[in-house]
Amino acid sequence: MRSNYCGELNESFVDQEVQLCGWVHRRRDHGGVIFLDVRDREGISQVVFDPDTVESFAMAEGVRNEFVVRVTGIVRLRPEGTINNEMGTGKIEVLGKQLEILNAAETPPIHLDEHAEVGEDIRLRYRYIDLRRPEMADRLRFRSKVTNTVRNFLDNNGYVDVETPLLTKATPEGARDYLVPSRTHPNKFFALPQSPQLFKQILMAAGMDRYYQIAKCFRDEDLRADRQPEFTQIDVETSFMDEEQIMSVMEQLISEVFKKHLDVDLGAFPRMSHEEAMHRFGSDKPDLRIDLELIDIADLMKDVEFKVFSGPANDADSRVVALRVPQGASISRKVIDDYTKYVSIYGAKGLAWVKVNDIEAGLEGLQSPILKFMPEDVVQALMKKLDAQTGDIIFFGADKAKVVNEALGALRIKIAEDLGQVREGWAPLWVVDFPMFETASDGSMTSLHHPFTAPSCDASELKADPLSALSRAYDMVLNGTELGGGSIRINKPEMQRSVFEVLGIGDEEAREKFGFLLDALSFGCPPHGGIAFGLDRLIMLMTGATSIRDVIAFPKTQSAACPLTEAPGEVSAKQLRELNIRLREQPAAK
Repeated sequence: MRSNYCGELNESFVDQEVQLCGWVHRRRDHGGVIFLDVRDREGISQVVFDPDTVESFAMAEGVRNEFVVRVTGIVRLRPEGTINNEMGTGKIEVLGKQLEILNAAETPPIHLDEHAEVGEDIRLRYRYIDLRRPEMADRLRFRSKVTNTVRNFLDNNGYVDVETPLLTKATPEGARDYLVPSRTHPNKFFALPQSPQLFKQILMAAGMDRYYQIAKCFRDEDLRADRQPEFTQIDVETSFMDEEQIMSVMEQLISEVFKKHLDVDLGAFPRMSHEEAMHRFGSDKPDLRIDLELIDIADLMKDVEFKVFSGPANDADSRVVALRVPQGASISRKVIDDYTKYVSIYGAKGLAWVKVNDIEAGLEGLQSPILKFMPEDVVQALMKKLDAQTGDIIFFGADKAKVVNEALGALRIKIAEDLGQVREGWAPLWVVDFPMFETASDGSMTSLHHPFTAPSCDASELKADPLSALSRAYDMVLNGTELGGGSIRINKPEMQRSVFEVLGIGDEEAREKFGFLLDALSFGCPPHGGIAFGLDRLIMLMTGATSIRDVIAFPKTQSAACPLTEAPGEVSAKQLRELNIRLREQPAAK
């Protein structure tokens, strides 16, 4: 039906006849001459209809935005003074000879003008119109190209693309499963996979050696800007390679993606231990473009009368830290109050601060409501330890270590963004040496990554002091975002049972939930490890989008709903009976 895409035309097509198909992006009537901007996935071409083509001109008068049309015409240079250098086709136009309306359109609820602002609820309800916007279409095409680069790289490095099941068994991987009732097995359920973890390990036991998959995964968890109930990951597993070798190959993969599609050289990927990252930045995915760091000051606060500081300073499970912000003294009291509310989201009970108005003036040059509670020698030692300068502001965190890390770690990023203290560019990082376990709120032990991660110690050391055990895990971080996480896996059944034992998973439960994995490990499973990258997050970062919903064709909302299809929806009583399901009546709304 067409000879060319709209966005392909340039001066080399002058005097040629072309056939274009697309949507009417804009219609303009200029004193007897009608201009139609016709848009397709490659761009926009301006088509001109004059009264000499009577039938087509009359038809053009009735055309409106988003009509689907077919145009036949002659390419010509635009007249002097009408060239649009902001368009790829801005030096030419098409003199329309024939116009065919392939489909009319009602007035769209979304204006495709680049300056129009539309609520996300409307955009998701009419996603097929939203995706017509060049910005959205470009992101999906960019995603396709990146995915192709990933496939080519892994194919060329001996990895085999293997699909793993979507209907599988519920396993504890840190989030709630999406369950699928079985009609043929009454009262039993499949689960949609949170990841292909167990299957890719079994593929290693099967001798596949190098596996990858662009895998769809599902997690029924609370959402935020970078989370979706269904998401896509680049899933990789390799036999007979240690963590350094795996990290090296994955560095090459991500570096090639950035070089090819953004012309960016990521350079070296430094290593940082989990302990150092938490100590300096309060986060296991620190943004190294920000120079601000948390400084422990508990040694200075143990004997002060100010219990807000001295209490945590004398508690082994707590931290007292300072965050010095250069040239931050200009921050207003209102903004400080806003920051206090912000850190309360993470459980902080308040936010102490000191403004350094004149470091040479001693106490007289400092401004803060907490100074009256602290001896002068302590304040002087504090200023020296922090290397405080005139014009700085210092924020403090004092609480349980988890609260301080989360609150001050988040504040560090927010302040840097607000004050323009985030450097341009890209800062990649490997975070390594994660703890194997952490303690849950109920006192039980949980895996920091997942229970199939290999420890750095032997089984006896693991069971003797599990909270001190480190794992052979590694996370790739870029600009404060975790791109991917991986580890060397447990490949011996004895070690896997030891980990289950620490987690309180007895032999019977382990057999019921993971018997197939334990069997696979017992029949000569090779040493292996892998990683999974969040494809949605990667594309979000590379395109500068603020939400992964903007790089997914048909995403869900914050409440895990699809406004386009109105899913989830009700099903018929007949379907429920076939599945042996009875719905519980919901209490009436008050």
